Amino acid sequence: MRELSSRQVRSIAIDLELELGQMKRLEQDIQAVQQEIQRDPDRAKLFYELQALKLHNFYTGCERIFSLIVSEFNGGKPSGFDWHKRLLQRMTIAQPEYPSVISMQTAQRLDEYLGFRHVVRNVYAFDLDTERIARLVQNYPQTWHQFEQEIQIFVNWLREIAANLAD
Repeated sequence: MRELSSRQVRSIAIDLELELGQMKRLEQDIQAVQQEIQRDPDRAKLFYELQALKLHNFYTGCERIFSLIVSEFNGGKPSGFDWHKRLLQRMTIAQPEYPSVISMQTAQRLDEYLGFRHVVRNVYAFDLDTERIARLVQNYPQTWHQFEQEIQIFVNWLREIAANLAD
């Protein structure tokens, strides 16, 4: 781990909170699209495609947070074909430099969104499984709130560390 000053640790906490703020907007968007699906079932297929993009954005936001943490503390993300999966798993393990970022339960929930994001990137939108999208949307609020809470605990830890470091 590279040596970090109090100011640098505070900056990491701010960056994480900024990313969480962006992700909070997704919560409202996902709810709004869900209401449109219920309001206009004839166009539901199009709205499901939009939901798929929102769910893709959700996991991408999670991964941005994870990437920021490992980049700042460990110097970079894992490499190799399965780096996305390894990055998610790494967040559940306490490192010498920092505590675990998320629980195993949260990682298991997020793993489904990681897999779905891969699908969204590799198929035509009209080929997406609307039942899978609906299930992910249904599970999203609990997954998001659990993730948000655990990241906020990590941010609070960073703030405590920063308070104890000299600049």
